Amino acid sequence: MSATILVVDDEPDLEALVLQKFRKRIRDGLISFVFARDGLEALQSIEQHPQVDLVVADINMPRMDGLSLLAKLQEGEHRKSTIIVSAYGDMSNIRTAMNRGAFDFLTKPIDFADLEATIEKTIRHIEVLREARRRQAEAERAHASLSRYFSPELAKRLAAGSDGNEMQVHWREIAVIFTDITGFTSLLETAVPEVLAELLNEYVSGLTDVVFAHEGTVAKVIGDAIQVLFNAPDDQSDYATRAIACAQALDQWAEAFRERWKQKGVDFGITRIGVHAGPALVGNFGGNRFFDYTAYGDTINTAARLEAANKALGTRICVSETVASAAQEFKGRPIGDLLLRGRSEPLRAHEPLTDGAFDAPARAHYANAFAKLEAGDAGAMPAFAALVGTHADDRLASYHLRRLLNGAKGVRMQLD
Repeated sequence: MSATILVVDDEPDLEALVLQKFRKRIRDGLISFVFARDGLEALQSIEQHPQVDLVVADINMPRMDGLSLLAKLQEGEHRKSTIIVSAYGDMSNIRTAMNRGAFDFLTKPIDFADLEATIEKTIRHIEVLREARRRQAEAERAHASLSRYFSPELAKRLAAGSDGNEMQVHWREIAVIFTDITGFTSLLETAVPEVLAELLNEYVSGLTDVVFAHEGTVAKVIGDAIQVLFNAPDDQSDYATRAIACAQALDQWAEAFRERWKQKGVDFGITRIGVHAGPALVGNFGGNRFFDYTAYGDTINTAARLEAANKALGTRICVSETVASAAQEFKGRPIGDLLLRGRSEPLRAHEPLTDGAFDAPARAHYANAFAKLEAGDAGAMPAFAALVGTHADDRLASYHLRRLLNGAKGVRMQLD
């Protein structure tokens, strides 16, 4: 590296001696010198030459002495490494200088071999500091980028100590959540830009906070839609449980958000959520220029289809049997065997329930009606009719009743 050194001393011959001693290094561009006669002139010189790396300052000078200059140099954001020069045996001033942050000291009369060695040692120290600052800046930039995707603690760990393996594209077992909003296109066409910006920013920020609280990864944000991953990039043995718990927390937050904006006169749509688990191709798909950590594969597509299925089913959350069976103590009710677009085999789906809803009598009544439906029992229709009669707001029960009234049988359902 090329170092710039500011020498501060009021001795008239020192400048010529220094330039003579270091002439070869100056000629080779390895080092350059700036000179000042006292502390005040030194501060002015640093303003004119902010690239100064090292200050060599005498203690006894007019207007501002070396110790006062040293104190000023330690106040800046980027402190200057300083070598203090003092009369031989003046240990009191030397001790004061070291306590104020001087890197090293020299005694007068100056031994130029000692000066050269001390400057070399200080420059090596400066190089270490520069590298540390560079690494810190890189880590801060990486953390800022990673924080868009990962929870704060995971982003911090990845930025500080990752060897990059977690970011490489590879097959991995994951759980994935897809969310979307009903009627969002109509909202885009009617809301004023300022309201829409505030609405979406609050919505996406709120959902992201929920995801990070469950240590999930935000893989994509596309307008009103969010894609969330679990068990990527870090291993999470309970990723299925986390995904379902996160989906329920997202639903709770989104419903509260919707009600809050309804009171402001804005009709914000219902957030629909789909959850599935399985293998996916995961990693950074942004190449060398961009960072785009996401996932692709049938698992992702299926989660998106489950999210869309909510529209027909009347549910807000639809999770696959795959993720429900992998979760610990899953509490929910079966929806049926869905024939989703792009899949040749039906997929059993469930609606997760809160503890209160799971323990309520209505859930047992639904389970009884669904069992009759699955068995082809003619009693399924009156069972669902009775349930809808007492719980008119149960949209899933109403959906099954409509199917039965239209001549459908069993629990297999074709959904677009």
